[in-house]
Amino acid sequence: MALVLHAGKTNKNAFKTLIVAEYTGVKVELAPDFEMGVTNKTPEYLKLNPIGKVPLLVTPDGPIFESNTIARYVARLKADNPLIGSSLIDYAHIEQWIDFGSLEIDANIISWFRPRFGHAVYLPPAEEAAISALKRALGALNTHLASNTYLVGHFVTLADIIVTCNLFFGFTKLMTKSFTSEFPHVERYFWTLVNQPNFKKVMGDVKQTESVPPVPSAKKPSQPKETKSKAKEEPKKEAKKEPAKPKAEAAEEVEEAPKPKPKNPLDLLPPSSMVLDDWKRLYSNTKTNFREVAIKGFWDMYDPEGYSLWFCEYKYNDENTVSFVTLNKVGGFLQRMDLARKYAFGKMLVIGSEPPFKVKGLWLFRGQEIPPFVMEECYDMELYNWTKVDLSDENQKERVNQMIEDQEPFEGEALLDAKCFK
Repeated sequence: MALVLHAGKTNKNAFKTLIVAEYTGVKVELAPDFEMGVTNKTPEYLKLNPIGKVPLLVTPDGPIFESNTIARYVARLKADNPLIGSSLIDYAHIEQWIDFGSLEIDANIISWFRPRFGHAVYLPPAEEAAISALKRALGALNTHLASNTYLVGHFVTLADIIVTCNLFFGFTKLMTKSFTSEFPHVERYFWTLVNQPNFKKVMGDVKQTESVPPVPSAKKPSQPKETKSKAKEEPKKEAKKEPAKPKAEAAEEVEEAPKPKPKNPLDLLPPSSMVLDDWKRLYSNTKTNFREVAIKGFWDMYDPEGYSLWFCEYKYNDENTVSFVTLNKVGGFLQRMDLARKYAFGKMLVIGSEPPFKVKGLWLFRGQEIPPFVMEECYDMELYNWTKVDLSDENQKERVNQMIEDQEPFEGEALLDAKCFK
C-alpha cells in the first residue's frame, strides 16, 4: 500500500514530505481531487484528523498529521538515512533548525501573510512586529550560512528541506528582492536548494515575488436600489419629500464620497526654498568629490527657517553586543520611519570595531521640531536621545558634514555600517 498524502499540489507544507520522498525513494502519492476547504471538511477526513488540518498522510498503520512529523516519518522509513544525521549531535542540530524554521521563520511569515491576503484583521503594529521578528531570524540564519553551505554538515538534511519550504512561502508571496538583499547568504542558500533536482521536481521553477500584496480594502457591499415601479406607487403628496434613507444606504453614500482627510500640519507650513527631493537626488548621484559637490550643495540648499537638523544617539548602546542584531535594529527603525519619507532625510551610523557598538544618527526634518506624528507613530523614537543641531557652532556643522559623508574613522572609531533614509 502506497502512502497517500492529502494536500493541494502547491501546498508548501506538503512539499516537505514530497521532497523527502524524492531523496529516500519512498513512494508517496497525492490524494486525487483534493480540494482545500472542501475535502478536509468532510466527515471521512475529520475521522482521520478531527481538526481538519492539512497535510495528512495515510499509512498502513494509521493516519499522521502535522507536516514536520510527516516529513520525519517518511525520512525514517529508510535505514541509515543521511537526511536525519549520522550522529546524536547531528540529529540534535537537525531538530534545532527544524524548530527554528517553524517558530522563527514560518510563524512570522504567516503572521505577515494572513492580514495581507484577507485572512485576518490588518493591524500595522502587529505587522511591524512580525517583520521585525522575521528579519531578526533571517539575520541569525544569514550569519550561520556565511560559513556553512547547509544547515548541518556538508549535505542536504531534513532541516534544509523544511527550512527551505518555509522560506519558499516568504520568497514567493511577500519577500521582494529589496527585502532579501539584506541577507545575501540566505539568498544564496535558498536559490541553491530550490534548484537541486529533488527540490525542483516538486517545486518547479521558483520565482521571487516582485511586490508585497496591498492591504485588502474593507468596503461594504453596495445596497440594492429601489426600482422605478416602486417609486411610482408612492403617494403624490409624498413625492416632494425625500424619504429618510436607511442607515446602510447613508453609510454607503459616505463611502462613495468620503470627506477629504485633514492635511498633515507640515503641508501647511510656509513654502521653503529647499526642495527636499533635489537634495536627495544630489546625494544619490554624487559619486566623486563628495564634500565639494554634495556637502557644499546641501548647505547651499539648506533653509534653516523651513527645516531643522537633529542628532540622535541610541540610549542603550551597552546592549549592542552582536553586530547583526544591531544592524537589524537600525534597519527596522528606518523601515518604520517610512511614514516620514516626504518630510525627512536621515543618516544612521553603527560605530565600533568590537562590541558594544554605538548607534548614532543625523536627521533633517521639515519644520523646527521633530514632527509630532513621527514621535507618536514610530515607537523607536523614544529609544534615542535627540539634540537639535546648533548651526552657530562650527564643530556641530562639521559633525553634520562627517555624518552625511560617512567619514571613517568617525569620532576616532571604526565605522561598521552607515544607512541612509531618503
